Parts: sequence; structure tokens; C-alpha cells
Amino acid sequence: MTKPKQVPNLSLLDEEMVDKIIDRALDILEQTGVYVENAEGKKLLTDAGMKVEKRHGKDMVLIDRGLVEESIETAPSSISIYGRDNTEEPAMILEDGRVHFDPGSAAVYYYDYEEDGIREPVTKDFRNFVRVADALPHIDAQSTAMIPSDVPKDIGDLYRLFLALRNSSKPVVTGTFNKSSFEVMKDMQVAIRGDEETLAEKPLTIFSVCPSPPLKWSDLTCHDLIECAKHGIPAEFISMPMTGSSAPVTLAGAVTQHTAETLSGVVIGQLANSGAPLIYGGSPTAFDMSKGTTPMGAVETMMIDSAYVQIGKRLDLPTQAYMGLSDSKVPDSQSGLEAAMGTMMAALSGTNLIAGPGMLAFENCQSMEKLVIDDEICGMTKRLLRGISNPEGDDLAGDLLEGDIYDGTHFLTSPTTVKLFKEELYSPSEIIDRDEKDVWEEKGSLTAEERAHKKVKRLIEEHTPEPLPTEVNKELEKIMDAQGKKQGFGTLPYK
Repeated sequence: MTKPKQVPNLSLLDEEMVDKIIDRALDILEQTGVYVENAEGKKLLTDAGMKVEKRHGKDMVLIDRGLVEESIETAPSSISIYGRDNTEEPAMILEDGRVHFDPGSAAVYYYDYEEDGIREPVTKDFRNFVRVADALPHIDAQSTAMIPSDVPKDIGDLYRLFLALRNSSKPVVTGTFNKSSFEVMKDMQVAIRGDEETLAEKPLTIFSVCPSPPLKWSDLTCHDLIECAKHGIPAEFISMPMTGSSAPVTLAGAVTQHTAETLSGVVIGQLANSGAPLIYGGSPTAFDMSKGTTPMGAVETMMIDSAYVQIGKRLDLPTQAYMGLSDSKVPDSQSGLEAAMGTMMAALSGTNLIAGPGMLAFENCQSMEKLVIDDEICGMTKRLLRGISNPEGDDLAGDLLEGDIYDGTHFLTSPTTVKLFKEELYSPSEIIDRDEKDVWEEKGSLTAEERAHKKVKRLIEEHTPEPLPTEVNKELEKIMDAQGKKQGFGTLPYK
């Protein structure tokens, strides 16, 4: 179809406010600076001429706005991510005008529909989740979605990536828990790509790197950012200011802190390797003072996300956000309204990578039922983003100018209808009920959650992900088994 002339768009900040936030963030970096625990990260900055001043017992690195602006210029505005098996066509292109979806990462709980409750996930849950996500048409990438509790914590990050790579051909959003994990996780990807050069040319994963609010880079996250930059592996910044808790209480103040933290990461990444692929992302929250919680479904949280995406787009950087999540503990009406609202706001803001389908309970829980429901939300959202256009082959209601339109069948049998209805109308799966009442009752009067569970069971039973080549699979198992033995695990549960 032809590209619509008017693409739906949401902008919460006017141009003057965008400029003001960026300018204030640069002031903060110049005058307050950032605390960098990692020795190599600190050295990169000081070797570039940045000064260090002691503040409250900490060495704060002051970053010149000139260096920030240079770093923004060398960071790419478009990043292509490739699937496990297809290196000819990108699975995702993160650039202005494109929107993609992935489940969020690192949930510590799993919603078990059969038990009607939340529990810690195990290997089987993760494997099934990945396979379901692999089958869903509107989920563009995998994530290391939850942390299996049946393996040692020290290898949990490696194990999640291992399972995702074995059970899906989609690219993976991931991250590390230990500095030593990065090299092993990189080796897993090299086993698939063949060599480090090809991995850098055709990246398979995105690594999340998280500055700690306010204005801090821990030893681990700074290390991961630098290693990603050196190896050409895209890194997404996940700045997490909490209004009134670890950030200013105003939404604009939180966006400003987010801007300063993220731009400091852009500088470190570009100093490590000029041209390194970096994604302007985050997971801020509007802290709930009455509950002491961090609601991802709060409209103010979504507004902060939308605003910082607008900043990222102004800087011409690919963007990411944790949106489409719910704070509900089950896939209920609250889950649906928060997921739909967040997904729509993120997409209309032009977010290139939206993480959150499947997530419940403040980013802490994954649900396969919510995932398949959210896939429909993502599909409808992608249709919305195509806007209203005049498709090729349509002459704007030309059917009204010819033939007898009153015989009751004209529009149904019109050549224009036959040619264009599949392009014009989004066709949902069985998750969405559009039956007449009698038909719905004949099918069991099922709720959306019940229909979602039936689909989950069917996908687990019927969908077979594309397997890895035998030699590559053996190499991945060799790498993973060696790490398990280091932890005293004779046989990992994936067996």
C-alpha cells in the first residue's frame, strides 16, 4: 500500500520544552556530572579531557556539552537487527517511522493459568513462553523474558539467552547479571553467526544497560555498555528515574534526569567505539506515594516515556520504551486497558522498540495469556500506524458512481472490495470475539482470558520453531554445560 500522507502522531512536549530539557540535561552533565564506578569507563572520559570533582564523597565526572554533541553525531540513527537464521533481510530496523514489539525482560514471576496464581518460573515455563512468542505474528523479537528458578542465579543470564536462541529464530533482547557473563553470551552468538565480524555486521541481540538513578553508572552496566560498543552489539539504555523517589517529582524533571543519564551513556559508548549502535530507551515510573509502588500502568509513567521518546527522536537516535505493561496480577480488564493504552501511546509517539507484551505486576511477572492478548493489541496498533490513505487501485468511493448500489450485494462483490479488504481491515485471531451472541454461547461463552489460554495450549502443542543446525546446537550446549559444571550442576534442566 502507499504510505499515508498523514501518520498518526503523539507529542506531549512543544518544541521549546524539548530544547529546554536537552539544554538543562547538558547543564547537569557539565556542572553535576555522573558517578562512574567502572575504571575503564572513567578512564575513557578522563582521557577525553573530562574533569573529575569530589561531590558527597564520590568522584563525579563532568562531561562537556561539546563532547555530548559530538557523541550524538557519531551514534547511528538507524540500527538493523537480524534473526537467528536469516541474515539477508533485517528482522527489525530501528529508525524513525518504524515500530516493533518484544516482551519485556527479567521477570522473576510467572502467572500460571492452570494454578490461577503467580509463582517462580522454571525452565519449562521459559521454553514454552519463547515458543509461543515465536509463533505470534506481531511480536517482532524475543526477550530473556523471565528468570528460571531451577538453575543457579550466577548463570541465569546465560541460561535465558541459551534457551531463547535454541527455541526461536527471532532476535533477542537480553542483558547480563555478572561481568563475566558477557563474554560467554557473546560466544553463544558467535557460534550462530560464525565469527565476530559477521555478528557485528548482522547483530542478533540487543543488550539492556541500565544507569542507576540518579546519575550513576555501576561497574557492571558500564562494563556491558563498553563491551557492547567494542563488539558492535546494539545496547539499549534503560534509565529508570522514579518521580519523587530517585528523581525530581515533576514529570518534566524526571524526563530531564532521564535525558542526562542517557546522554552520559551515549558519550561512554561512543568513546569506547565511535559509531557504536545505541538505543535511546528507558523504564521510568511515576512513583505511587500512597502504595510505595512503581506503577507501569500509570498514565504519568506513560507520559514520561512518551516525552523521552520525543527527546530521543529530536536527537535522531533509535528509541525504546517499556510500555504496554500492566500492574494487575492477572490478565483481567485492568490488564487489558493498561496494555492497550500504553501500547497505543508508545506507538503514536514513534517508539521504535516497545517492550512489555506479556508483562504483569510492575514489570515483575510474565503471562503467556497476556502475551497472546497483547499480540492482538500490537496488530491493531500496527494497523493504526498505517493511517488512512488512498490505496493503489481505489478511486475514492468510485463504486458509488457506477452500477446499481441498491441490490444489496454490490459492495460485497465489488472488485475493489475483493482486492483491498484484506489490506484495509485488520483480521484478528480467535482471541478477539466478534461472534453473534448465539454463536459465542455455542462455543462455550468463553472470556478473552479463557480463549487466550486455549490458544497458548494449541501453540505449545502445534508450533515447532525452526531448529538450529546440529553443529551449532552442539556448540551452544557445550558452552552452556561448561558454565553449569562451574556451578556444580551435572545436568542442566534444559535436557
